[in-house]
Amino acid sequence: MEQVGEHLEPTEEINLETVKSRAVKGVVVLTGRTFILQVISLIAQGILWAFLTPAEFGVFFIISAIVNFLTYFSDIGLAAALIQKKDAPSDEDLKSTFFVQQSLVLLIISIVVLMTPFFVSRYSLSIDGKFLLYALSFSLFLSSLKSIPSVLLERKLEFGKLVLPQILETLVYNITLVFFAIRGFGITSFTYAVLIRGVVGLIAIYILQPWKPGIALSKKSLSGLLKFGLPYQINTFLATLKDDGMTLVLGGILGSAGIGILGTAQKLAQYPLRFFMDNVTRVTFPAFSRMQDEKTHLERSVTRSIFFITFLVFPSIVGLVILVPIVIQVIPRYGKWAPALIPLVFLSINTIFAAVSTQLTNLLNAIGKIKITFFLMIMWTALTWLFLPILALKFSVVGASVGYALVGVSSTIAIYIARRYVHFSLKEAVFRPLVASAVMGFALLLLRKVLTVNLISLGISVAAGGLVYAVSIYLMVGVSIINDVKKSFANIL
Repeated sequence: MEQVGEHLEPTEEINLETVKSRAVKGVVVLTGRTFILQVISLIAQGILWAFLTPAEFGVFFIISAIVNFLTYFSDIGLAAALIQKKDAPSDEDLKSTFFVQQSLVLLIISIVVLMTPFFVSRYSLSIDGKFLLYALSFSLFLSSLKSIPSVLLERKLEFGKLVLPQILETLVYNITLVFFAIRGFGITSFTYAVLIRGVVGLIAIYILQPWKPGIALSKKSLSGLLKFGLPYQINTFLATLKDDGMTLVLGGILGSAGIGILGTAQKLAQYPLRFFMDNVTRVTFPAFSRMQDEKTHLERSVTRSIFFITFLVFPSIVGLVILVPIVIQVIPRYGKWAPALIPLVFLSINTIFAAVSTQLTNLLNAIGKIKITFFLMIMWTALTWLFLPILALKFSVVGASVGYALVGVSSTIAIYIARRYVHFSLKEAVFRPLVASAVMGFALLLLRKVLTVNLISLGISVAAGGLVYAVSIYLMVGVSIINDVKKSFANIL
């Protein structure tokens, strides 16, 4: 039987029990139903690593960074403010947000077109790179058209519906990309893939969450939303400056091939986050926002959500670092990616800290402590711009990866600050998965010394590592982990 309040209009509020129920189901649905698609993405990426060069990947990373950096200016935090808002957003709120976003997006696209000669000269882009820049810019417009339907689904925590357009986009993007890459289209493969993905995703979300676009410009609505939206967007800008801005700087230092190596190592290190953490944070932001006045529920929910992330991310990153060298040895075409192995180790340190700190900044935003996350972002941005260019100039790609590791370690400050507001359990959320992952890593290192290098030994290592981790975490957590797994499967089915 469904709970009361499960069928709601977009503007109605939901009670705490419904929030908790939908949050748990949302995390499981997003993680469970997208897991296979992430595997598909990884397989597609594996094929691309065989057919595309580090320089071609580097061009894609640089152009993506250009568009992502400019994308920041296409929003002023209004969508996030609509999600975080305690009261139901009015039609005027939605239409005013939509109008402002579209105006900014069209302005950004115009700037991209005008600045194209500079980008072509600065990063030595070919004609194919130029067309990819235009394609990514147009995909920004398509993405902006999806913002209000996405907000409506997120406020209702209906992530079962929200995941379907992502499924279609992932399938279409990867199939298209691999199809053209195998046929030798190179960088142009990305161009076709991003355009087709954008169109498919836009059609799908309007079918699932119909909304009639309209234009409004309410001063009252915008002023209320901007109180949260502007500080939130400033934080987003700092994150953009820290990540995509730095990619552009490193592109000038390391070149497209160097960025291809560093970006690929970073992508590998972040796969566990993309598999597991992103889904959790997307659900918990609106959920934590609804729990702002329920401290006991909030503390428990934060602990469990971080445990869910670390339980999956920590063993994944440890296994990745230990087993990827075997993969490169087994597949001859991957030999060109051997220079990414050492950077992968240092970037994985950043990932381990991000698995905890990202959820905590998400929490601080949700409970209205936006100024604190602002100062944290200033710290991380300053450290990134301090360490990375200097270390990259001195030690190339490895130096840049060491810089990312140093920035990751600074996340201990975020953990300390967050616990002052919400006293979640570090022992339960972080320590136990970390110890179990370390035990698993030790077992994998022993196996790597004993087994010969081939696909069979790789499969044995994966299975053995999973078994060691499962036993280790069970000994520390107890039978409750089995009950949580059963509940997770119940929510997927």
